[in-house]
This record gives sequence, C-alpha cells and structure tokens, in this order.
Amino acid sequence: MTRRVSSSGRWLLPPVVALLLLAGCGVPADEQPRAVEPPFGPPAAPAASSAPGRVEQAFCLVRAGRLVRVLRQVDAAGGVDGHLRRLLAGPDNAERVAGFGTALPGAVHVLGARLVDGRAQVEVEPLGEESGRSDEVLAYGQIVCTLDGRADVAGVSFLLRGRPLEVPRADGSLSSGPLTAADYPAVTGPD
Repeated sequence: MTRRVSSSGRWLLPPVVALLLLAGCGVPADEQPRAVEPPFGPPAAPAASSAPGRVEQAFCLVRAGRLVRVLRQVDAAGGVDGHLRRLLAGPDNAERVAGFGTALPGAVHVLGARLVDGRAQVEVEPLGEESGRSDEVLAYGQIVCTLDGRADVAGVSFLLRGRPLEVPRADGSLSSGPLTAADYPAVTGPD
C-alpha cells in the first residue's frame, strides 16, 4: 500500500518541520538563577599541551641538513637566556630518536643572551681555527630561528666582546643583524 502526498503537502511539510525543530531548540527562561550540577564521575585529565605549570616552547633543531621547528613542553617559559640554554642542551631523547640533531657544538660558543629593546642580543666567544665545523649557517640559524619565534623578540643580533658580530645568513652573506627567521629560508625545512 503506497500513500501519495499531494504536491501542496510537499511544500508545506519542510517549513512545518523546521518550525517544530526550532521551537524545541531553545533554553527555557527561569525567573531565578538555578544551581548547575557538576557531571558525574572524575574530572577529565588535562591534555598534554595544557599540563599544569608547563608551557610549550619552540626550538629550531637540525634534521637532514635543514632547520626544523619543534615544540617542547617546559616547566616555565623564562627569558631569552633560559630559552637559549635549553636549545644549547640539544635535542631531548624523543627528538634524537625522531632524527633531530644540532649544529651548535663546535660551531658557535654562546656565553649568554639578553633582551634589549625587543631584540635578543647573543654574546658569543670566538672559536679557534681548529674547530673544523662548516655548518655555521645552521648553527646561527638555529639560534636566530629559535629566539625569533618568541613573542617578545623582534630580531636577533650577535655580539663578540660587546661589539656587533657579522654572522652568516642562509645565502652566505654576512650580517650584523638584527636577524630573523626570514634570513634563513634556504635552510628551513617543513615543520
């Protein structure tokens, strides 16, 4: 047995259904505020990125000869010097297993960093001629890309004995800065 709906009934049915659905979607208004009962059961565990007391911090590490930005959970964001010290410590175990490394040891000897008028100033010490490293571009790029990723940093410059130091950019030219991640596009890989 088949029922037929008249053509005028087909056009009336969708608006009537829509009105009924809309009427049931509202929240009734109360005269007075009412208490809300918490859901039953234990509270949900926080997501890994929102662990209490921990924050995400970006670092530029090296993989396959390119700079790659990675996020790491740290106890406190801290200032530029603390951020730089974490970078100098190298990749953590999980990052090493994933193939990340660093170009910093033997290429750049960093003494410290400070923030001056929105610019990170990184004090370095000269390396001897016997360092044997040829990846200075990656090393300086790691520092610049890491610190330039901070909201409070608008460029990175390097100092040698308190004086501006020219460092290599990705294109091989030397610059006393301020440098940004945009100065290293040729060596920056996908995240």
